Amino acid sequence: MVAGMTMLVSATAGAVPKIEQWTLANGTRVYFVRATELPLVQLRAVFDAASSRDPSGKSGLARMASSLLPQGAGKIDVNQIASGFENLGAEFGSSSERDMAIVELRSLSNSKLLNPALDLFATVVGGPTFPADALERERAKSLVALQRDLQSPGTIAQKAFMRALYGDHPYASDPAGTPESLGTITRDDLVAHHKRYYTGANAWLAIVGDLTSARAKELSERALGALPRGEAAPPLPTVKPLTKASRELIDFPAQQSHVFIGHPAIARDDADYFPLIVGNYSLGGGGLVSRLSDEVREKRGYSYSVYSYFQPTRVAGPFTLGLQTRNAQRNDAIAVAQKVLTDFVEQGPTARELEAAKRNLTGSFPLRLDSNKKLAENLAFIGFYGLPLTYFDDFIAQINAVTIEQIRAAFKRHVHPQQAVTVVVGGAS
Repeated sequence: MVAGMTMLVSATAGAVPKIEQWTLANGTRVYFVRATELPLVQLRAVFDAASSRDPSGKSGLARMASSLLPQGAGKIDVNQIASGFENLGAEFGSSSERDMAIVELRSLSNSKLLNPALDLFATVVGGPTFPADALERERAKSLVALQRDLQSPGTIAQKAFMRALYGDHPYASDPAGTPESLGTITRDDLVAHHKRYYTGANAWLAIVGDLTSARAKELSERALGALPRGEAAPPLPTVKPLTKASRELIDFPAQQSHVFIGHPAIARDDADYFPLIVGNYSLGGGGLVSRLSDEVREKRGYSYSVYSYFQPTRVAGPFTLGLQTRNAQRNDAIAVAQKVLTDFVEQGPTARELEAAKRNLTGSFPLRLDSNKKLAENLAFIGFYGLPLTYFDDFIAQINAVTIEQIRAAFKRHVHPQQAVTVVVGGAS
């Protein structure tokens, strides 16, 4: 059964994809775009079941549960699941980060192949068995990956950066867990996590492909309609703003230092989203044409790679300024990067920088939607973060409407260089 259907008709026919939206009886919210160019269907189901939902002392649980979905389900084992998708020419994938757990299916639209692929997908998502031997294999694999992370200065820096930014907030925990937390995860933990979070009320389903609306409704019911309704995950705790700057140096035997500077900044539903992403293109998001690259790399040769970005999430996600530089010049490189950031917050971009940012962001927008997979990713993003169904239609106009004054005001509200964390991983300077 399908309830509460609405439809978005593009303001300019053919300019952007037309989105249809409806809700299944169990609460799953479905977003559909018809794409007839190829006989393919792409599904992307997302659940509020990622590492931000890991219980205390059990970091890595959500990712473990996601990884184990195709290791056994219903009455079939991992080999039958793998061969089942392969024999149908379908591709299945599952992953989990901080905000959302993702389950994907790619299949030919021919019903003789698509229907059984959907049935198998529904079994894997709705009835994983979390076999004991698979749990131990995944635990061992995850522990090896954590050991490998200890050899990567960039990964060490990224994990330390998130811990410094978020303290006791769920975002501080590494989605991969720790050796200690992985050792505590039991099959009962996995079953409880799945039962609580893999429910209709906690699910969003994006569908893109060569289907009619009626067929897409049937498909959505077949894929996730059997999930129990359950309850939506509760709101995440708010993020405590940092009150002062701090610096952490982690010794690592390398000639290069990895540096991260930043603090919690913006949730995805913040009204300043567009001024911030437009402004950041000029600051450090535009690659070699950005101000950070010009001052740190081109003029002084301190770093081959220097960048900045916002990562909007359910609650305030990080603003990050990153660079790699030789140990002997890292203090100078950090000082220049901090000055560029401080000046940008005060002044904003020039008119020329703003025009270049708008041209790039609007010109590259169609590339975000040029495949079924990318469309499904964007649809799931719209659903999960509660963005308007007019998002595709409005994107270019929203970018073009941004002014220098809006960027300056947004950066002053959300970017605070004097309260930023600086994490450095490298050898002696």
